[in-house]
Amino acid sequence: MTNELIKLNNLQKEIDGTKIVDINKLTVNEGEIYGFLGPNGAGKSTTMKLILGLMEPTQGEISLFGKKVKGNRNHELKQVGSLIEEPSYYANLTGYENLMVMQKLLRFPKKNIMEVLSIVGLVEAKDKLVKNYSLGMKQRLGIALAIVRFPKILILDEPTNGLDPAGIHEIRELIKSFPKKYGITVMISSHILSEIEQMATTVGILNHGKLLYEGYLRELEDGYSGNMLFRVNDQGRTVLLEQLTNFEITADFRQDGYIQTRILKDKDTANLIRSLSNQAVDIYEIKKEKDTLESIFLEMTMKEGV
Repeated sequence: MTNELIKLNNLQKEIDGTKIVDINKLTVNEGEIYGFLGPNGAGKSTTMKLILGLMEPTQGEISLFGKKVKGNRNHELKQVGSLIEEPSYYANLTGYENLMVMQKLLRFPKKNIMEVLSIVGLVEAKDKLVKNYSLGMKQRLGIALAIVRFPKILILDEPTNGLDPAGIHEIRELIKSFPKKYGITVMISSHILSEIEQMATTVGILNHGKLLYEGYLRELEDGYSGNMLFRVNDQGRTVLLEQLTNFEITADFRQDGYIQTRILKDKDTANLIRSLSNQAVDIYEIKKEKDTLESIFLEMTMKEGV
């Protein structure tokens, strides 16, 4: 079996004459946590619904587990769990009873129920009515319902929306455990960049329905070098700016007292420090400040006219 669990080719979706999704290629490989990033309205939820067969594409191909799917994809979707927008549950039933309803419908082994309740940390609350669950507990129940058949793929749409910091941490740590511990590949959408940064191994950045970047998170971050910050004595500022001009490098003054440039090559940094020392400039501090995923995202989307 191919390690490409989800593959989209030339996928488009138009609604009322507006192109909501226009993805040339997207691939989710086995074992990944694929962070699907984009601002609200970028087309993330629509793309996930297309994968799950909840919407039909205007054109293009969707492949699951190496097979192109069209129309009825029940066989493939038996290996896919999902939580899109908000979890669906019966509020007047307990957490355990909700899973029992699923068991009667889908006929998976009953032992799975207690196993997934343990995974999501709801064993002690299994006999409590879901209407009395906190928002975080409801989200965890939604994930339990999504993984109760132990699927090969789990698709999560903004699963931490509305949660407090403790709830976000719980869901994040849970999701991070899925690939290694349970063999579940995860595709998770979010507009909260810091969350994806702490979870994802691979990212796809979507804006106005188009995929701007897809690849390893570390490669994306390496491609954007970040800033170098200098703090020198007052008299040395003029000398530093002159030297940076010689290197054809622009610099900015920051309110915190640093002079900021893009990161220099090691050889240029060494020559600059030597030149500053020769001119009796007091160098208090030099440090690198790597670009965050947020700054990279903003730079990429601004180039697209946002």
